[in-house]
Amino acid sequence: MKKVITYGTYDLLHQGHINLLRRAKELGDYLIVGVTSDSFDKGRGKLNVRNNVLERVEAVKAIGYADEIIIEDYLGQKIDDVQKYDVDIFAIGSDWEGHFDYLNEFCKVVYLPRTQGVSSTMLRAETQEVFKVGVVGSGRIAKRFVPESKVVNGVEVTAVYDPNKKSAYSFAETFDINAYTDNYSTFLDGVDAVYIASPHLTHYQYAKDALYAGKHVLCEIPFVLSGAQAKELYDYAEEHNLVLLEANKTAYCPAFCHLTTLVKSGMIGDIVDVKASLSKMMESGTRELDVAQAGGAMNEHAPLNLMAIIKFLGKEYLHVNFHSKVENGVDIYTKATINYPHATSSITLGIGVKTEGNLVVSGTKGYIYVPAPWWLTSFFEVRYEDQTKNKKYFYCYDGEGLRYEIQEFMSMIVNSRRSCYKLRRRESIAIAEIIEKFNKKENYTEI
Repeated sequence: MKKVITYGTYDLLHQGHINLLRRAKELGDYLIVGVTSDSFDKGRGKLNVRNNVLERVEAVKAIGYADEIIIEDYLGQKIDDVQKYDVDIFAIGSDWEGHFDYLNEFCKVVYLPRTQGVSSTMLRAETQEVFKVGVVGSGRIAKRFVPESKVVNGVEVTAVYDPNKKSAYSFAETFDINAYTDNYSTFLDGVDAVYIASPHLTHYQYAKDALYAGKHVLCEIPFVLSGAQAKELYDYAEEHNLVLLEANKTAYCPAFCHLTTLVKSGMIGDIVDVKASLSKMMESGTRELDVAQAGGAMNEHAPLNLMAIIKFLGKEYLHVNFHSKVENGVDIYTKATINYPHATSSITLGIGVKTEGNLVVSGTKGYIYVPAPWWLTSFFEVRYEDQTKNKKYFYCYDGEGLRYEIQEFMSMIVNSRRSCYKLRRRESIAIAEIIEKFNKKENYTEI
């Protein structure tokens, strides 16, 4: 039996795909089709917002040419698959001419003619609705957003708002954005969605005004500093069929998503303890050290760390205790312990005190260690008493990492999906509630 293998993303399945699969099938007796996984596509910088891998597999299956469908998940897998499945012919479109000649060592390589006049790129350009996104604020994080948005299909940054018009103009000039303004109402009239990257205390009102104007909202952390405000905004978004997403970037990156899956699968047993830490030394005079601007380690760094704890242990905690070192009214260091019925957890945060910055998830069978800076997750290790069973996981963390949250945001809009399992509304509300407890000094001790 002559085996043939071919690979593709197969998003926006079209006649060109069908023709190529038919030609590949005609080369032998048994056709294996490799469909690239979502995470592999992300690693190659292909951040589509349409069809996920399961939908693409079903589409290929429905054509009827594939005898077997596999998932392509890592670089170099083609060599492994050719040998594993005892493949005779590797077939691929002629636009890849010469690119896979290295496989001639393992099997025959055939470049098949592509169907002229049709491609996924062409169809995407013709059918992809492009959403106009406006940026609220012109600071450090906003400046990272625009370049990151360019690698995600279906999004175009078209406007910037800042109460300081000179700052808005400078930002627009830097990133070649046509519209800039210090009038929020005018700004909202010209966009479909907003990304809020303004100072902490302005998030609630900017998000509320945008939602009331019928705009989808992606809001930087801390989302808001009150559980009631968070619930109010999420309820309004749900009632009015709008997307509201917290831009807690670690929650959407490939490595952390897989880490969460492993924890939930029971790989390290029942979770007994989670420890997360994050610190960044700040110079005097910065917003992070200004009490009037909601500065401090807790407001600045808690959302990422609390997200990890709530993802692993849930939002039904028993009580929270805070211990802080304060200078000029701002906590430069805070340690919080969050206790659950059958587990405990802690976060250690600093803007004037340095800490390790790692994440440790301890279970009854083993533990997961994520080295500093854990929130830029690209590697983690599952460790056991028997060290021969330890396993390391490596992932791409491309660019500034904002592309993953942008992709999720746009995917929710395009697919009319209001819920996000990577960071659920109830989890975002729980984060805001704990931060609010700290700011109200509940169970609080100054050290």
